[in-house]
Amino acid sequence: MASSEELKSLIEGCKAQRPNAQRNLYARFSGQLFATAMRYTNSREDAEDVLQESFVKIFKHIKSYRLDFSFEGWMRKIVVNTAITHYRKSQKHSHHQDITDLPATPRDLENQHDPEFTAEELEFAIAQLPLGYRTVFCMYVIEGFKHHEIAEQLQIDVNTSKSQLSRARKYLQRVLATLSARAQSKEGITSGTAGKAK
Repeated sequence: MASSEELKSLIEGCKAQRPNAQRNLYARFSGQLFATAMRYTNSREDAEDVLQESFVKIFKHIKSYRLDFSFEGWMRKIVVNTAITHYRKSQKHSHHQDITDLPATPRDLENQHDPEFTAEELEFAIAQLPLGYRTVFCMYVIEGFKHHEIAEQLQIDVNTSKSQLSRARKYLQRVLATLSARAQSKEGITSGTAGKAK
């Protein structure tokens, strides 16, 4: 992994529009930014579109980046905003009907952090959420947006944002419960086989 001085040099190279620096920046960060894009899209193709468009914006606006801010955070914000724009263009929000304003808190994801689940399993569970639920969930829990900000960004009602988050939480709990049941089932089979071996 490159040092902060190497990263600073890379950023300066991109500000000077040097193709080699741009290629190196893309190679270094495209993987993690693609993972961010995947959280807000329904397919790899859409995520790739968001990623490519984001890098165009990153290279175009990199001169405005200030070194006293997190560079990765700055780029991730561009990816999230690009994905949100992509979402608004492709969705008609048909799933936002039948609103139920249920309580939700920023600690919801923390409450799901049961030791039996790995980071990969949690990412898998989040990926199973319908796109509307997942978009609100990721914006609120992962990116730290407030409901009024989500509503403004997605052009929906604040209560719709709250409802989508609450439904996302319930959906996520079901997915995690299924994963837990499968894991316990496998453990039971394994222990049963071990018992027979004795």
